[in-house]
Amino acid sequence: MFNKFLRENKISAAILTVIRLYLGYAWFTAGFHKITGGFDASGFLKNAVANPVKGPDGSVVYGWYVNFLESFALPNIDVFNFIVPWGETLIGLGLLLGCLTTTAMFFGLVMNFSFFLAGTVSHNPTDIFLGFIILTAGYNAGRYGLDRWVVPFIRKTAKTYIGKDKAKVAA
Repeated sequence: MFNKFLRENKISAAILTVIRLYLGYAWFTAGFHKITGGFDASGFLKNAVANPVKGPDGSVVYGWYVNFLESFALPNIDVFNFIVPWGETLIGLGLLLGCLTTTAMFFGLVMNFSFFLAGTVSHNPTDIFLGFIILTAGYNAGRYGLDRWVVPFIRKTAKTYIGKDKAKVAA
């Protein structure tokens, strides 16, 4: 019942728009400040490797993630220095405009969980909670945004191409 309310109700769409704009502004400003002010993730990543998340017994909880940071992220720091600020900015833009909302929120959640796994709590739990509400709502979260036109266009275009592919297979 709650899921139906989130996914179909117009009042829910208005509430979701407020949540979407809040998250969009937070993502956009975080990314924009990194782009314009210079950004280097190496210090953050080195700290995450040096001080991993530990359980009550003192053992590393997310060893696989620390290994990923150490063996992949740090050697490719230039890629991450590009992806993080631009990813945050584009996630924010998608949420602010209500354009490809669920895609933007999915990648926002991936980034939130990445920060969380690296040991940064900050506002990530709240962002993850609100992000899952947006993701669960699907199209309704972007109803009062560009998704109102973009999603039907994508569906129509995809249906056209799928129809052409089926015709080729049948021939």
